[in-house]
Amino acid sequence: MRRLLLSNDDGVHAPGLRALHDFLCDHARLRVVAPDRDKSGASNSLTLTRPLALVVLDSGFYSVDGTPADCVYLGVNGVWEEKPDLVISGINHGGNLGDDVLYSGTVAAAMEGRNLGMPAIAMSLVGERYFETAGRVAASLVGAAESLSLPPRSLLNVNVPDVPWSEIRGFRVTRLGYRGPAERPMKVLDPRGRERYWIATVGENADDGPDTDFAAVEAGYVSITPLQTDLTQHTALDDVQGWLDALA
Repeated sequence: MRRLLLSNDDGVHAPGLRALHDFLCDHARLRVVAPDRDKSGASNSLTLTRPLALVVLDSGFYSVDGTPADCVYLGVNGVWEEKPDLVISGINHGGNLGDDVLYSGTVAAAMEGRNLGMPAIAMSLVGERYFETAGRVAASLVGAAESLSLPPRSLLNVNVPDVPWSEIRGFRVTRLGYRGPAERPMKVLDPRGRERYWIATVGENADDGPDTDFAAVEAGYVSITPLQTDLTQHTALDDVQGWLDALA
């Protein structure tokens, strides 16, 4: 039976992680390693300034006092004798669409698995109600994962509409859309009268064309976007070289 490593960024007690486990437990041998608290927005950060605590809970899940990437690193390297065949991160409480992938701990956990040589999928529910729907999507994807061929250093980012399973219209392969600038931070006062700031909500959609992840989810489709870890803008290489040559 295949071995799957599950992680997330909402924390080891999150309902989405439990739903993912429950829908996949009949399909594979599972190992769950997740942060001990909500680490949303942690992106790809690793904890390098202190040792990490890995604690097994009564549920059999492993809790780590670190980031999502820390959890996958520990889950793949050195903690167990056998490495997983696949890393799945989620089910995130809320979508990871467009620019969200740059900040998302859910995507980062999958990316860490990919960086360590494992095929990886990031799963998000665009809402917080129908985790059963996202769980069924995850089970169907895992069942077909062996026949998927992706380029090196690639992973899948999956976003599921927050609707009952009967209302899912199908699956679409999409590209990332993108949002406009975020709102201004919100200034508040702490109990001692000192100024503090809340990071504001994301900006409005700036590109949600018909082939984007935004559009697919809005239309009731599961969005599946292949991502790559190479951030090089290859089409700009000649322009930058020309700019440097002109400076000489």
